[in-house]
Amino acid sequence: MSDFPKTPRTTITRLPKRGEYDKETIYAILDEALYCTLAYVREGQAFQIPTGFCRIGDKLYIHGSVGSFYMREIAANNLPVSIGVTHIDGLVLARSAFHHSVNYRSVVLFSQGELVTEEAELYTALEAFTEKMCPGRWADIRKPSKKEWKATMVISFRIEEASAKIRTGPPKDDEEDYDLDVWAGVLPLELVKRAVVPDPELKEGVELPEYLAK
Repeated sequence: MSDFPKTPRTTITRLPKRGEYDKETIYAILDEALYCTLAYVREGQAFQIPTGFCRIGDKLYIHGSVGSFYMREIAANNLPVSIGVTHIDGLVLARSAFHHSVNYRSVVLFSQGELVTEEAELYTALEAFTEKMCPGRWADIRKPSKKEWKATMVISFRIEEASAKIRTGPPKDDEEDYDLDVWAGVLPLELVKRAVVPDPELKEGVELPEYLAK
């Protein structure tokens, strides 16, 4: 894959060695994230909304109710947005308070929303949402009715201006602090799946799907 072009908005200036611009890295960070934060400005007031999303090719998709105020605003007024995701991979515990940090992978992208109206794209996007949250689920569930489709809004954002920032590795202490009798290192963090909790109203005899038993 090629790199995204560096722009004044995406060029990493603070610790630029942590900046990444290649599409493969950026797409991998986006695809692992279960939600993003979408930020925009309306009448001089800044807003940010956490929401689920998926990526298909060079587009990022969000969905919600046709009654969603912020989605209607973005779609109707072609508002510029900033979208970000972050994975915290570990707590970096240094010998000094000043040099404590976190290992992380983050992406920020800038785009403008476009209302999705083509039926095939809507269907594909909703399937991608479902499969991202729970691979294998789409084949099991009832598909949306015409009424449910009419109640759902999907907006796409073309991914053309984006960059990633990544920190890995141990703490970076001041040279004189390496002699201190203080433990230093990394406490790894990760998002883990726990045992499923059945719906109290689950029909008797319905077995746990294999894709949830893994």
